[in-house]
Amino acid sequence: MRKGILFAIAGVVFLAGCQNQAANTPATPKWKGPAYRLAFGAAPAKANPAGITLPAIKFTANPDALERRVDLVVQIDTSGVKSEGQVANEMIMAPVNVSGAEGALPADYLEDASKDLANMLASYCLKGKIKIQVALASSTLMTPATNAQVEDKRVSDWLPMEIVFKNPHPKC
Repeated sequence: MRKGILFAIAGVVFLAGCQNQAANTPATPKWKGPAYRLAFGAAPAKANPAGITLPAIKFTANPDALERRVDLVVQIDTSGVKSEGQVANEMIMAPVNVSGAEGALPADYLEDASKDLANMLASYCLKGKIKIQVALASSTLMTPATNAQVEDKRVSDWLPMEIVFKNPHPKC
């Protein structure tokens, strides 16, 4: 009978130890990485007269880390620019409202981004295929911003793409 009681006590102590260990084990997070994931949608059927038409930018967000306003950041491969001075390789758009865990950036916002990007590329006399990447940043990002500031406020991964720019300015 003593052996039975000792065995029962040992079993209870063992199970109590296992429960404490399980309670201290951290739960694995459901969402890994930045708060937002981006994807390009279909390109608009109507081309922008400015020379570039950015496709729709869709997002999926971590429901525990939603933002109300974000900035679209566009980085440009400026290796083809022939300039003696320093060339800006980044464009930060004004904040835009976003809501929900899934959605897309507004079409008129992307149209404005396309026009601004076209003006920037035209000023550098670029044309043809140009590599860009886009990301979302917290709306608290100040402009102009350094690369470190952008990285600090970025809420999505960079999404690369190649665009074709038809420079409407014949002076280049």
